[in-house]
Formats: sequence, structure tokens, C-alpha cells
Amino acid sequence: MTLDAPPLPDPALTGPDGPLLGCGPIRPETDGGGSALRHRVFECVRAAGQISRSDVAKQLRVSPGSVTALVGELLDLGLVHEQPDLNRPSSRGRPPVALSVRPDAGFVVGIKLSRTHHTALLVDAAGRPLAQASVPCAMRRRSLDQILLETAQVLDDLLDQAGLHRADIACIGLGMPGIIDHASGRMIWSPLLTDENRPLRTLAETAFGVPVAVDNDANLVTLAELWFGKGREMADFAVVTIEDGVGMGLVINHRLYRGAGGLGMELGHTKVQLDGALCQCGQRGCLEAYVADYALVREASTALDPTGQATQKPEAMLEQLYEQAKAGNEAARTIFSRAGRFLALGLANVVNLFDPPLIILAGERMQYDYLYAEEVLAEMQAQTLNRRDRAQRVETHEWGDLMWAHGAAALALSDTADAMAAGKT
Repeated sequence: MTLDAPPLPDPALTGPDGPLLGCGPIRPETDGGGSALRHRVFECVRAAGQISRSDVAKQLRVSPGSVTALVGELLDLGLVHEQPDLNRPSSRGRPPVALSVRPDAGFVVGIKLSRTHHTALLVDAAGRPLAQASVPCAMRRRSLDQILLETAQVLDDLLDQAGLHRADIACIGLGMPGIIDHASGRMIWSPLLTDENRPLRTLAETAFGVPVAVDNDANLVTLAELWFGKGREMADFAVVTIEDGVGMGLVINHRLYRGAGGLGMELGHTKVQLDGALCQCGQRGCLEAYVADYALVREASTALDPTGQATQKPEAMLEQLYEQAKAGNEAARTIFSRAGRFLALGLANVVNLFDPPLIILAGERMQYDYLYAEEVLAEMQAQTLNRRDRAQRVETHEWGDLMWAHGAAALALSDTADAMAAGKT
């Protein structure tokens, strides 16, 4: 099936010199990760966007004859095609050709579930975004069955736009805040849900009739950076997200690290104060209980409305708090300063534990520059070891709401890569 919808413009897919070619992590030549060689050839082509057979052989350090045979199989499977190589013009004879992934070789959907709205993105096999959809939802905890009904709505809205059916989709990447075990597909806990410890992947596959991959929202952002963003060529980096909660994703040797049981990197639930503020997870003293949205709203309600009579929505209260801080309101500035100090402590712990060459700060709260002001990063630096001569590299990346859906799409692409290269989709 061919889909002619044009790619959506998205700043996350654009580098300083124009649109990025290809998608997926750009790994060293010898890093096969145990994958079959045909899979590695396919990933090499997808990561490059456009590449010659000879360059594939050089990058993978295998014989040109082996690459030619495997490319022939990928051509027969309809996963790659040949196009004129615009980077190597020829004045005579047969024009040089390059390989690229056929965009219509398969379609995946990335869906991010959140407290206020659910966002979906349709992506082709080459990583190009084709359509997007979003539906609002109630800001309350609800059952997993209700969430799946809402997810079906945004999925069908997306497919209607593209003129596709569920049967045309190779995989759905699905993410939400909370503790999600990617390998088993279980939702252990989420602030969105009244349910706990449910087989999210199995229930979603039954509801949609499509293979589903699941993960938490912080890992989605990390996959977005690894596949489409700042981390494509980086072997190691960390992502810290600040939104409804505080999350973290970690890439080691070009791969997302989830921990032995798939439940690692819960930075927001590391303890920063014994018997401290109540976290939405039910425990006390968690980092996110001092930094996340609900923590700022809790403090703002006291600073901006001592009587407790206001009925503002949390988003409006956060905006007012920020405006008051910018206007010089000392109480508002103190709230952000306190949250920034706790964030500095959390970031320092990340540095002391993992020493990543880059920490990327992402999420909606990146609009509040108090949280990553120079004094916050200086305090982070002061709390790390042996850093007097070399400051830790910390950057912010504001993708917009599609950041999460891009990561969910990357999750789906990653989970279907083996099947695609094996001709099983």
C-alpha cells in the first residue's frame, strides 16, 4: 500500500543544516548487537537515509559480495529501493544509485497517553511523520478499560486522516507516565490509572488487533532523542523529563537501558528528604514531590491564594506562578528556586552514578527557565565529584507535544525492525 500524504513539518526532525536524513541510532561499524546481518544492513540503510552498497559494506566491515546478496533479499522483500545517488553525480555511463528504505514498506503508530490529552503520530518505515491526532480527556484517574477506549478513539482519528485501517499498521508504540515493564508488557503503576499491575500490552493488543509495544513516557523521550534527535550519534547520554512527574531515560552504548527487571531509572522516585512531601506514588520524600507539576501547584496555591478559595486549573495556576516570579514576586521566585535546588540534587546524583557526557532536559516544564538557570546548574556542579575542571554538559530540548509520540513511534519501529528484515510484516 502506498500513502501519499506529505511529511509533517516538525522542528525535531530538522538539524542546523536542514532536514535530517534517516532515522535511528547511528552505531559503530562493529556494533552488531547480536542482530542478523540482513537486519544490520537494513538498519544501516535506514539510519543513513540514503547510502550506496559499497558504503554499507565499509560501515559494517563485511564483503561487498555479502552486502549485494543481502540487499537483493531486502529488495525482494520490498523493504528498500534504489534511487539516483544525488551525492555522487556521474557525467557519463550508468548513473550511480543509492539504497534507501521504502517509506511504504510498513507503517507504525506512536501514542502518548497523558492526564489532559492523548497524542498519536503515524510514521512510515523510513521514519517520516505522516499524520497526527490528539483527543482531550478528563483530568482524573480512571480505569485501564476507559483509557483503552480513549486510545482507540485517537488511533481511529489518526487512521481516518491517513486513509488507513488498523490492519495496515505493523505495530503501535504506547506510552504513559508511571512504572511500565517493557519486556513483560505490564503496567505496574501509573498516576493516570486506578488499576495497578495489569497486562497493558496484552489488553491493548486484544482491544486494537495490532501488535503493541509499551513503555513509560521518560523512555519515550529518550528514544525520540536516540532515533530522531540529539542522541543519534552519541553512545551514552541521559534524558531527564519534568512534567506531571520527573522521569529519566539512560542510553548506554547506543541502546536504551531499562534495568535488570525493566523498572530502572526512576529518578523521580529517588528519595531526597526522609519523611518529606507526599508523592503521587504514595511514598514520601520523592524528588518529583518537590519538582513536578503537582508539587509546584501545591506551593503556588499557598503563595498565590492563601485563602484557598481559588478554583483555577493547575495549568493556569502554574502560568500565573511563573508570571509572578518574572514580575518580581518573591514568594513565587522562592518556589521555583526551591524546586531548582532539588532538581540540582537529582541531576548531581545522575552525574555521580552514571557520569553521562550529556544530560538532556526535556518536558513541558522546560518553559520555566528557573528550573535550569545558571545557579541551578552551578549547584549541580558543586554537588558532583571531581568536576572542578570540567563542567557537566547539560542541554534543554523543547520538541513540543509530538516529542512523546515520536518516541512511541521509535519504540514501535525498534520492536518491528527484526520482523521487517525477516519479511514477517
